[in-house]
Amino acid sequence: MCGAAADGGELLAAAFESAIASRSPRLGRAAHARALRLLTPALPPFICAHLVNLYSKLDLPAAAAAALASDPHPTVVSFTAFISGAAQHARPLPALSAFAGMLRLGLRPNDFTFPSAFKAAASAPPRSTIGPQIHSLSLRFGYLPDDAFVSCAALDMYFKTGRLMLARRLFDEMPNRNVVAWNAVMTNAVLDGRPLETIEAYFGLREADGLPNVVSVCAFFNACAGAMYLSLGEQFHGFVVKCGFQMDVSVLNSLVDFYGKCRCAGKARVVFDGMRVRNSVSWCSMIAAYAQNGAEEEALALYLGARSSGEKPTEFMVSCALTTCAGLLGLDLGRALHAVAVRSCIDENIFVASALVDMYGKCGGVEDAEQIFFEISQKNLVTWNAMIGGYAHIGDARNALLVFDDMIRSGGTSPNYITLVNVITACSRGGFTKEGYELFETMRERFGIEPRIEHYACVVDLLARAGMEEQAYEVIQGMSMRPSISVWGALLGACKMHGKTELGRIAAEKLFELDPQDSGNHVLLSNMFASAGRWAEATDIRREMKNIGIKKDPGCSWVTWKNVVHVFRARDTKHEMHDEIQALLSKLRKQMQAAGYMPDTQYALYDLEEEEKESEVFQHSEKLALAFGLICIPPCVPIRIMKNLRICVDCHRAFKFISGIVGRDIIVRDNNRFHHFKQFECSCGDYW
Repeated sequence: MCGAAADGGELLAAAFESAIASRSPRLGRAAHARALRLLTPALPPFICAHLVNLYSKLDLPAAAAAALASDPHPTVVSFTAFISGAAQHARPLPALSAFAGMLRLGLRPNDFTFPSAFKAAASAPPRSTIGPQIHSLSLRFGYLPDDAFVSCAALDMYFKTGRLMLARRLFDEMPNRNVVAWNAVMTNAVLDGRPLETIEAYFGLREADGLPNVVSVCAFFNACAGAMYLSLGEQFHGFVVKCGFQMDVSVLNSLVDFYGKCRCAGKARVVFDGMRVRNSVSWCSMIAAYAQNGAEEEALALYLGARSSGEKPTEFMVSCALTTCAGLLGLDLGRALHAVAVRSCIDENIFVASALVDMYGKCGGVEDAEQIFFEISQKNLVTWNAMIGGYAHIGDARNALLVFDDMIRSGGTSPNYITLVNVITACSRGGFTKEGYELFETMRERFGIEPRIEHYACVVDLLARAGMEEQAYEVIQGMSMRPSISVWGALLGACKMHGKTELGRIAAEKLFELDPQDSGNHVLLSNMFASAGRWAEATDIRREMKNIGIKKDPGCSWVTWKNVVHVFRARDTKHEMHDEIQALLSKLRKQMQAAGYMPDTQYALYDLEEEEKESEVFQHSEKLALAFGLICIPPCVPIRIMKNLRICVDCHRAFKFISGIVGRDIIVRDNNRFHHFKQFECSCGDYW
C-alpha cells in the first residue's frame, strides 16, 4: 500500500473507533462510505476487519454479516470481531454459526475467539452439546487448562448452562485460579440463588492469597442480601471502607441494595446520601430499597428527586416507581408514570409492561391492565402473575382461571408458587370453591410445587368463606408446618362472618398466642360476639384489651381530590364540609329507605337502642368519604375510596343502593379487595 493510502487507512481506522466509542451508526456509515471512495477497487483486509468490528459493536447484525461476507480473504480477526459482537448483544446463533464457518475455512481460533464462543454457548439450552464441543476444541488447540482467560470463559459457560459438576471439575483442574475464576464461581452462585456458595468461594479466594476486586465485593454483598446475613454484611462493609472500595460506585450501589433487602432502608439511605457520584443504578437501588420496605411515599419522592436532578427514566427506575404506585394504590400517579414510559419509548420493555399490568391490577384499573397484557407478545412469569393477581384483587375468578389455563397451554412459562396463590385467592374471593380446592389438592402432582404457608392461608380462606369452617379447621390440623397468623386470621374472619363463635374463639386464642399485641384480632373476636348479641363477652374482650394496654387501630377512609387527601373517621365532625356532608347523607338516607334499604344494625356493634344503632352505622367513615366525593367529584369521574379496614356489611349494602340512586360508579379498596359499585350491584357479587 502506498504511503497516502496507508495514512488514509489509519485515519479511517480512527474514524471507525470513534464511531464505536460514541455509539453512533451514522458516523460509522459515513466512515464506511469514505473508505469505499478512497480505497478502491477493493478494501484491504485490515479495513474489512475494522468494518466487521464496527457493525458488530454497534449491534447492526445485518451490516456486520454483510461486511464479513464481502471480505474475500477473512481472517481470524474478522471472525472474532463478528463472534464477539454477536455474543455481547445476546445473538448466540449467529455467533456460533460464524464460529463453525471459520473452522470450515481452516482458520485457527485464538485466545480471543474462544472466550467469545463460550459466551455465545452460555445461552444454549442446558442439554446442548455445543459448549462441551468448544471445550474439546480449546483443549486440542492447547488453550485449556493453562490459559486463564479461556478457562474462565469455559467455567462461566458451564455454570450458566446448569452443568455445575463440570464447572466445579474444570475449576479444580485450573492450575492458575485468578480472581476472575473465583468471581465466576461467586457471581453465578448468586444468580442461581446459592448465596452460601458465594460466601464460601470468597473466603476460598482470600485463603489462596487472592485479592478481591470490585466484582468480588459486589458478589459478596449480593450473597449477604440473598441470605439476609445482616451482621456479616455489616462487618464486610467495614472491610470495604478499610480497603478503599467505598469510593467505587458499583460497590456503593451493592451496599444500598444489601441494606434494602435486609430491611434496613435507613442505613441504605445513609450510604446513598454519602455517595459523591451516583448513576442510574444508584437511584434505582435506593428507590427499590424503600419500595421493598413499605416506604412507598419515600420511594416516590426519591424517584421525583432523580428526575429533577436530570436522571433519565430507565426501565428499572420506572418499574420500581410503578411498584410504589401499586403499594400506594396511586392510580393517577401510575398513569403519569405510564405516560413517562411511553414518552421514553420503554413501555414495551417486558419489565415495564409487567409492572404496568401489576400497577393497574392492584389499583383497580383491571381494564387498563388487560389492554397492556394482551398487547404483550412475549409474556414472562411476572406478566402472567400480575394479570392473574389483578383478577384476584377484584374477585374475578372466572377470568383468573381462563388466564391461568392460557398460561399452561402456552407451554413457554411454568407457574410458580405465586401463580397458585393468586389463582386460589381469586377462587376464594369469587366463590369458585371447588376449583380452588382442587387446584390446591393437585398442585404438587401437576406442577411439582410444594404447598407453602401462603397456600394454606388461601385454602383456609377459600373453605371458610364458603361456610365450610369445620373443613378449613381440619386442613389446619393436618398442616405439616405451624399455622401462621394469616391462616388463623382467615378462619377467624370467616367465623365472624358466619356466626361460628366457638370455632372463632379457638382461632382467636391461637392468634393471641402468636401476636398478643395485635388489636385487630381482639376487636374481631369482640365484634363476633357483639353481632351474635353476646354483649357481655364482647365487653369482656374490650375490657381485657384496655387492661393490658392494647389500643384499637382506628378505622378510616380517604378520598383524593385535586391532589389533596381527605381522611375521614367514624362520627367525624372535623372536616370543613361537615354540614354539607351530613345534609347529603340525610337526603340519601330518605331516598334509600324509599327504595327499600333497611340499615343492618347488627354491625353497629354497640349495645344501643335500635334507633341509635341506625344513626351509628350511617356515620361510618366510608359513608362520610362517599358523601364528600358525591359533593366534590364531577359526575363523569368514578369515586375512589380507600379504607384501612374491611368494609362493613351495612356500608356495602348502602353503597349498592347509592350507586343506583345517584347513577355513579363507586370504587372502594378496603384492606382485603376492590369493590366496584354500579347500578345497585357490586362486582364482588356479595361474596367477600
